[in-house]
Amino acid sequence: MVTTILRLPAVKSRTGLSRSTIYLRISNREFPTPISLGGRSVGWIESEINEWIENQVNLSRNYESGDIA
Repeated sequence: MVTTILRLPAVKSRTGLSRSTIYLRISNREFPTPISLGGRSVGWIESEINEWIENQVNLSRNYESGDIA
C-alpha cells in the first residue's frame, strides 16, 4: 500500500478549513497531526485526512437526522 502525503494547500482544499483552523483543531486534538518531512516541512497522511472528512460527514448526517441527542 502506498502512503500519500498531502501538503497544507491540498489539506485546506480538501477540508475547506483555513490554516489557522487546521492548527487550532490539531492543538485541540480534533484533527490529524502532521508528520515531519524534514526541516520546516510537514505533511498529512492522505488516508487520515480522508477518514477525518468521512467522520465529519457522518457526524453531520447523524446530527441532522436526530440520531444524536
